[in-house]
Amino acid sequence: MKYTPLPKELYIKNRQKLISKLPSKAVAVFHSNDIMPTNADGTMKFRQNNDIFYLSGIDQEESVLVICPDFPNPEMREILFLRETNDHIAVWEGHKYTKEEAEQASGIQNIQWVANFDQVFNTLVTLSAHIFLNTNEHLRADIQVESRDARFIKTCKERYPLHNYHRVAPLMHQLRAVKEQEEIDQMQIACDITEKGFRRILKFVKPGVTEYEIEAEFIHEFIRNRSKGFAYEPIIASGPNACVLHYIENKEICKDGDLILFDVGAEYGNYNADMSRTIPVNGRFTKRQRAVYDSVLRVQSAAMDILRPGVNIQDYHKEVGLIMQSELVSLGLIDQTDIKNQDPKWPAYKKYFMHGTSHHLGLDVHDVGTMHEPITAGMVFTVEPGIYIPEEGMGIRLENNIVIQENGYFDLMRNIPIEAEEIEELMR
Repeated sequence: MKYTPLPKELYIKNRQKLISKLPSKAVAVFHSNDIMPTNADGTMKFRQNNDIFYLSGIDQEESVLVICPDFPNPEMREILFLRETNDHIAVWEGHKYTKEEAEQASGIQNIQWVANFDQVFNTLVTLSAHIFLNTNEHLRADIQVESRDARFIKTCKERYPLHNYHRVAPLMHQLRAVKEQEEIDQMQIACDITEKGFRRILKFVKPGVTEYEIEAEFIHEFIRNRSKGFAYEPIIASGPNACVLHYIENKEICKDGDLILFDVGAEYGNYNADMSRTIPVNGRFTKRQRAVYDSVLRVQSAAMDILRPGVNIQDYHKEVGLIMQSELVSLGLIDQTDIKNQDPKWPAYKKYFMHGTSHHLGLDVHDVGTMHEPITAGMVFTVEPGIYIPEEGMGIRLENNIVIQENGYFDLMRNIPIEAEEIEELMR
């Protein structure tokens, strides 16, 4: 792995937090993600399942974590199962965890080969009353492929039909939503790498460069700073492309007088940054571009001030919508008649600002966490208002990542240029 792993003490702490939420005589199981096929004998790059990573720090395929806190033998209360390596695997695929390395990374003392899983799990289940199994329960998940967790749910219920089965995902969502300081530090590194990429392209962009050349500049800077690469498919959207919210073709020439909207972020140690910036191709905002830009920046600043412990995220989105409504009126994009005649389910401001302002950020870019219960300190959110004007060929989005604190917030992207004057100065 390129990144510096977090200390095992974090994963010991994370497991204890989960154990505190389990009933007596419970056993919980977590599987690695599959290595997904492409075509012929090709495969995608492996990406660890975030729940087993959160609880163990193990970043390797074919791993299984079992937690059984009340088992009579203390040595059997935490077991990590790993793929057994051999000389052939070492030559063709490279080094895999030894048992000693896995213990050092996770803090789990009982490390076994995955071939022993069925026999050991049978022993644990026999003395357990409750089985907690994992699934992807993200609100936006559109699951088309059966995961290891999903396959295990079927086989487990066939073998042990009389146990009490439970979903562990809601517990994991609660735990992962509130970050420990070590996690925040890892996300700060991801944001710092993202900053380096952005400063690099500020010196590179000029009329005539292509969106894909800018993408290449970002990925160069990310990888040279020990990131695996982009946290998600990058958006490099010049001119009217910026009005396509998930534009990822990145194929057009950047033209004099246009703006470029970037939505990019680096990954570091499986934690993610998520940044949006908008800059002028020629290094100077026009009067109209600057007016819209400043409106978006004011909305972002106001939104950051609203996010506090105790705030409901749904109420927050409505409040930010009203601030955006005022800015759009001042820009002449909507008027009081539009507001008076609006559909309450789709307010007038949604014509130019059609997405939400914030989402959880962490091991997932759209991280797990409640969207209906009050915000608490330690959560990390994006703040990303935007104004998209297709008739003017312009889209502007500004996005920072902030940590919610008891009395305010901490901006992980505080050092990334965002003021129009600073961007123009750096581009000169």
